[in-house]
Amino acid sequence: MASQAFEEIAETFDFLDDWEDRYRHVIELGKAMPPMDDSFKVPALKVQGCASQVWLRPIVEDGRFDFQGDSDAMIVRGLIAILHALYSGLPVAEVAKVDAAAELGRLGLNDHLSSQRSNGLRAMVQRIREEAASRA
Repeated sequence: MASQAFEEIAETFDFLDDWEDRYRHVIELGKAMPPMDDSFKVPALKVQGCASQVWLRPIVEDGRFDFQGDSDAMIVRGLIAILHALYSGLPVAEVAKVDAAAELGRLGLNDHLSSQRSNGLRAMVQRIREEAASRA
């Protein structure tokens, strides 16, 4: 069910043996992501439950889900980029069907993120699901 973009990330993670290399790759994904305009960094778009500041701006066009995201932490920007690859372009009704825990588990993130980062990642997934459900 994962998108081609997410599959490419998973393949890269399989190729990279060392978690430090994977960590650097996550940061590079975040750096490659276009920045969110500061005008969208408002309390209504801020994700609660993250140690870092995180903003997610949902966008639905032609019944397909997308979002912009940003964070003040580079690793979190990378996690946002991974979530973008996982969810972007899905029909709004399909977002809730994605088993994010299983898909992200394929990357080994659960074993290598701090508990605060893991909680923040879960909060971002929950926010994405809620935003999609409200637009379905």
